[in-house]
Amino acid sequence: MRIVIALGGNALLRRGEPMTAEAQRTNVRVACEQIARIVPGNELVIAHGNGPQVGLLALQGAAYTEVSPYPLDVLGAQTEGMIGYMIEQELGNLLPFEKPFATLLTQVEVDPQDPAFQEPTKPIGPVYSREEVDCLVAEKGWSIAPDGDKFRRVVPSPKPQRIFEIRPVKWLLENDTIVICAGGGGIPTIYDDQRRLHGIEAVIDKDLCSALLAEQLEADLLVIATDVEAAFVDWGQPSQRAIAAAHPDALEALGFAAGSMGPKVQAACNFARHTGQVAVIGSLADIEAIVQGEAGTRVSLDESGIAYR
Repeated sequence: MRIVIALGGNALLRRGEPMTAEAQRTNVRVACEQIARIVPGNELVIAHGNGPQVGLLALQGAAYTEVSPYPLDVLGAQTEGMIGYMIEQELGNLLPFEKPFATLLTQVEVDPQDPAFQEPTKPIGPVYSREEVDCLVAEKGWSIAPDGDKFRRVVPSPKPQRIFEIRPVKWLLENDTIVICAGGGGIPTIYDDQRRLHGIEAVIDKDLCSALLAEQLEADLLVIATDVEAAFVDWGQPSQRAIAAAHPDALEALGFAAGSMGPKVQAACNFARHTGQVAVIGSLADIEAIVQGEAGTRVSLDESGIAYR
């Protein structure tokens, strides 16, 4: 079975943890211990988040004032290499030496006319005081939004249109390689008027990119791994219920919040609709049961309405 796993940011750096290499490696090791369980008999592609890592690089860049900070596409490429290195090493320590791995820098095309460019919403980088905001807007042309009692830069989050490295990913899978790619939603790129490709200041949603990746790879299963066992209705309330299975139309109608479960639900629904295959939202700790069809929220065109646990 060909499986695409979208690792949530919690698999790399948990909220409140120090942003150290040691903390990230520890979390990657825990994630890889789960992933290693489903390697036998399956073709595997791993995508991952990179929000905390890009934020850290932005903070480090801001501290060095001799040169302008590196643009987001370059920071995204850096994090793909860093995180892929850790996943390769930790998973390689658990699997036979003969099992090959490859981490691919992944460029993803977005539409320059995407409405997201007119309404930046994705917070990135450090927080700023009110006194710093006016200077940043005047000097850099950034969009700034409130973040608690501080402010942060916000950038567009356009939808992914095409994954340029899809052919080498397919070739590697056909040659029994575990592939790590599309980290952080991939590196956002556009064509200019001269048909020259270049990076852009934006962040692509990791789950939406993973769904597109799974679709273009003709995957049998998309696993959106997060820190909860399933998608829930009435989350955090006494009436909360875990969703066991759902048709995409019925699941989308529940109206999940854009800042939390919403993108994961949309990604799962997109993949199920476009391919007729199954997407599952669930906990990485349940990965074996998810692959066996026994855990998580399964999204499929074969379902009728919504079934709860």
